[in-house]
Amino acid sequence: MLKLSSCNVSDQIQVLAQCRFLGSPGPLSFRRRNPVFVSCSASSRLKVNLTPVQAVLSDQQQVGTELVESGSGSLADRLRLGSLTEDGLGYKEKFIVRCYEVGINKTATIETIANFLQEVGSNHAQSVGFSTDGFATTPTMRKLHLIWVTARMHIEIYKYPAWSDVIEIETWCQSEGRIGTRRDWILKDSATGEVIGRATGKWVMMNQDTRRLQKVSDDVREEHLVFCPRKLRLAFPEKNNNSLKKIAKLEDPAKHSRLGLMPRRADLDMNHHVNYVTYIGWVLESMPQEIIDTQELQSITLDYRRECQQGDVVDSLTSPEPMEGTETVSELHGTNGSAVTREDKQDCHKFLHLLRFSSDGQEINRGRTEWRKKPEMRY
Repeated sequence: MLKLSSCNVSDQIQVLAQCRFLGSPGPLSFRRRNPVFVSCSASSRLKVNLTPVQAVLSDQQQVGTELVESGSGSLADRLRLGSLTEDGLGYKEKFIVRCYEVGINKTATIETIANFLQEVGSNHAQSVGFSTDGFATTPTMRKLHLIWVTARMHIEIYKYPAWSDVIEIETWCQSEGRIGTRRDWILKDSATGEVIGRATGKWVMMNQDTRRLQKVSDDVREEHLVFCPRKLRLAFPEKNNNSLKKIAKLEDPAKHSRLGLMPRRADLDMNHHVNYVTYIGWVLESMPQEIIDTQELQSITLDYRRECQQGDVVDSLTSPEPMEGTETVSELHGTNGSAVTREDKQDCHKFLHLLRFSSDGQEINRGRTEWRKKPEMRY
């Protein structure tokens, strides 16, 4: 049991993350019979100076008093425009869109948006003491050589930010059954507060040595849950939203294709496989040019089924999704939403996608995209 006093929730989470590294030879455990006491003075929240923080970690470890600078951390931590939310169970960060992050439309590309999501999620994990050598890996995961791998991503963009625009992204993570975890994001225009996008993703656990999936253990779950919202919170709370839609497999022959794609060395990430953002670019490589010229991506959903590594050769296949015969209506309700949007069938184009290995045709991932009429270019 962990007890914190004289601190608000956000301060408690920050102190808890600090105490993970206060001269203790091992990670802070959340399953101890004896209570763990962490106290901080109220002044630590008001002054940027050296403040005593006392941590009693276990019966076997000595009780020590360390001087910890309030708001301390690496230079990167201090320069980031991000911090834990008031309740300590989420994270917000602002990003400036750089010139090299925009595409032909003079707005941020979908790969840029996906990289922002990855960055803010990783920074959130680092802010609570995870991810010192991997993507949101806990102490137990690192000890057992376990990693998170992406199982599904769904991103919706209602308005793309342009070069020099500032966006704010809020994120939080939650448990997803016995096999994984989920993370949600809400993207806002920092100047107006307008919701310009939402996203959700699911991850499963893999053994980094055997490359086999593994159930989330109770130890790992407890390490995560202490930093998760107590009540279920979803970026897409409305029923039957597109993030829940099952993706039908695209069958041959596909109407459009781009064959022989190969990962670059720069496409590999810390988990020693192709990063999930690269797959987004591969999916878009087989889109028909007339759609790229007249439409912009409204939403993308990807189901990841196999990892891809350096030396693999990939085929990208795309075909229009069969029409459902009814108008698509998407409404944003509750505290997360923005204005109601309606998609006219004539203006909305939908496609199914498949990435497969060129050598044997095995499926790597399947996807679904929706496109809307491109707005007038911003100057």
